[in-house]
Amino acid sequence: MKLINGLWPLMAILAIVFNGCENASVEEGGTWVIDTQEEWLASVAEKSNADIESGQLSPNEAKATFKSTIRKFSKKRSVKSFTLSQSPQWLNWKSVPNIGPANLRDAPVALRVGDGDYWMFGRYKTTKEQDEGVFQGEEITLDGFEIPLKTTPFENQFDTPGGLLPGRGGYHAWQSRDMVNWVHHGPITEEFSRWMTTAEYVDGKFYFYYDFPNDQDPHLYIDEDPTDGVPGKNMGMVFNDPTHGSDCAIIRDLDGNFHLIVEDWSPIDASTHAWDSPLALHAVSPDGLNDFKILDPPVDERTKSTGKFAEYAHPHWYRDAPDRFPGKAATADNPKQKIKAGDIRAYGAYEMHEPEQDAYGDWAAISIGGQYYLFADFDEVGGHSDKDMSVAWFTSEDINQPFTFCGNIGQGHPDPDIMFAEGQFYLVTQLDSDFVSPGPWVESVEVRVGVDTTNDGVIDQWSDWQEVSEQYDFVEGFSKQVKKTPAQLDLSGLAQGYGFQFEVRLEDTTENESKPIIDKVELLFGD
Repeated sequence: MKLINGLWPLMAILAIVFNGCENASVEEGGTWVIDTQEEWLASVAEKSNADIESGQLSPNEAKATFKSTIRKFSKKRSVKSFTLSQSPQWLNWKSVPNIGPANLRDAPVALRVGDGDYWMFGRYKTTKEQDEGVFQGEEITLDGFEIPLKTTPFENQFDTPGGLLPGRGGYHAWQSRDMVNWVHHGPITEEFSRWMTTAEYVDGKFYFYYDFPNDQDPHLYIDEDPTDGVPGKNMGMVFNDPTHGSDCAIIRDLDGNFHLIVEDWSPIDASTHAWDSPLALHAVSPDGLNDFKILDPPVDERTKSTGKFAEYAHPHWYRDAPDRFPGKAATADNPKQKIKAGDIRAYGAYEMHEPEQDAYGDWAAISIGGQYYLFADFDEVGGHSDKDMSVAWFTSEDINQPFTFCGNIGQGHPDPDIMFAEGQFYLVTQLDSDFVSPGPWVESVEVRVGVDTTNDGVIDQWSDWQEVSEQYDFVEGFSKQVKKTPAQLDLSGLAQGYGFQFEVRLEDTTENESKPIIDKVELLFGD
């Protein structure tokens, strides 16, 4: 009896070794999925310069290889499809000079209306020549625009009749067919609505969201013609935010619902953290105008609550909306906020947390094949000024579920936005540089599949090596939803067989910190 019991550990070890060798046991299932850490480890026949950690295969040198075990069947099968998925971390960004109009100021808002129809919105900075009336534009034509145009003092920028109308102290609209030449259409908001945060496009109408006062309560213009130099219809407040912070993002899901992502300052002194927070609020509406319903927070990076409360002053609330935000006199000087004792300010309350917290804000959103991304300011613990800030981003496979931190890039206070245009992704900021990316997929990945046609446990036919990658395209009718075509092999020439094996070659061809990390492999078999 003791001897038999003593054999069980040895038998278990032998089973594990056998399952990890090339000749795996017979399987009758129609799919072979490698996704979890256990599945990856059980599928290794050989690997070189590759790590398997947290359910992912990644290179630890510039080049790496992976060879799977053989998946065997009792009767002949064929491979119907072979699909690879990479980590959604999306680290392959490249810094580039400013994208968009040269004189766009303040936080840029970017919006793709359609293929070859790209928009940016921001404050308009004039030149001295314009201010003095010295500059005179000349008539010009530009491919893709059948309207009168005139040159401007700015390279690759042209004025329409609407663009020549007087500004109103708010945001302006620029349009491009190629992300190089920009046509200025003039104002879309006014001075009181100058704190524009985000935009959407639905059925021929532009939805321009702005805070009033600054960092409070999303308001909305609906504009059917942003080319006329006249703001659209002001719909007023659309979400009476129970917190403070706003600087919201808006994105429509594929069912047409509008999702607001809003800063929530309730757990932090936002005045000492670049007016950002570790907590975000999520609200959803069927039309972007009415009946916003608050859901669970998409981002919650709070530390431990102390149970104590304090308050901070905001420079704009009492000044711009004293009826909604009554003020009180400061009891002492606050040099950092340029407040003197006796100055009237409105105040916000917050719950104190320890230890010190990272803060995020000025949200922007996009979805790629149903994988959602949120981009934001990142005021990291230990930073002492705007120069210590950067762009951070989070991701989730469901906009209604918590988002996970991915990474950060750049230096400075970004106020970012994100847009898919001309086959790539543009991450625009209010800084001197922006960022571009081909998408979350990282080059390069080569794959081939082998088949055992004689049922002797030996692979006797291989497909050609194929480089694979995801492909991206716009979704008709949606500005911030991007279609993803998975990375798949063409195995139409591969014979039927009793066993199948695959090999992967990974090469890190990027100049940034990204590398090709395989998250999941799925083979679908048929008769």
